[in-house]
Parts: sequence; structure tokens; C-alpha cells
Amino acid sequence: MDVQQLVEQLRLAIEQARSMPMSSSAVVNRTEMLDLIGQLEAALPQAMAASDRVYSDRDSVLADARKEADRIVVEAQIRRDQLASETDVHQLAKRDADRLRADVDREASSLRKETDEYVDQRLASFEITLTKTLEAVTRGRERLHGRSGLDQPANDEEPFRFPGHHDD
Repeated sequence: MDVQQLVEQLRLAIEQARSMPMSSSAVVNRTEMLDLIGQLEAALPQAMAASDRVYSDRDSVLADARKEADRIVVEAQIRRDQLASETDVHQLAKRDADRLRADVDREASSLRKETDEYVDQRLASFEITLTKTLEAVTRGRERLHGRSGLDQPANDEEPFRFPGHHDD
């Protein structure tokens, strides 16, 4: 199961949890939540590996484009040398080589841009998934916090606060 599906399952389980009367807290099955979080933890390395593969494929595509560009340039140079015996033919070959070089540069630039966009989209999707996961875990922890009474100070003690948690 992929990370996005696990996050959705976690969200659904929390959304469908039995509400506490007169409270925004809910009762969730700890075993079920921990199982989903465990599955999510297990799925994250695969998602990261897939992201790394996409990123490494980018370099391979660019390398192939460079090889193709070099091959085309070499072919153009050979062709130019063959036609160099006549001035007009030489000029034509030079123009063709320059055009081919420009075409290859444009194609390589386009491939680089497409690859970067693809990698950026994948990383953005992964970032969204991780953000949603973090939000779901934070909400779950806050709900557990509210349910367990950890927010009730004992005598003169300050109540426990999760790092980064602000009462609004």
C-alpha cells in the first residue's frame, strides 16, 4: 500500500472515531492507529527510494541527451569536412552543423526542463503526503493528549505541552 493510501486510512480512522460528548476529542483504537502508523513508517522508505530513483533517472536522461548531442555534432563535423572542398558547399555544411547544434541544445534544454519539472512534481507530491501525515499524527496525538488528562496540572505544576503546541 502506498503512503498516500495509508495517510488516507489514518485520516478516515480518526475522522470516524467515536466522539466524546461535549468535546472535540474522540476515542480511537490505539492498536489500529499504531498499526497504521507502523505501515506508514514501513512505506516511507519505499517512497523515498522511488523518489531517489526518479531523481537519478534524471541524470541518466541528461547523459543520454548529451551523448546524442555529441554524436550529432561529430556527424555534422564529418559532413562539413566532406563538403569543405567547395566554398558554397562548405558554407551550407557550416549552417547545417550550426542548426543541428542549436537543435540539439534546445532539445537537451527541453529534456532537462521536463526532467526537472517531473522530479519537482514527484517531490512536491511526496512533500504533501508527508505534511498530511504529520498533520494527522499531530491531531491524533492532540486528541490522545486531551483524552488522557495529561493537560490537567497536578497541584501547582505547569500543564504538559507538546513542543510547538499553542493554545488558541
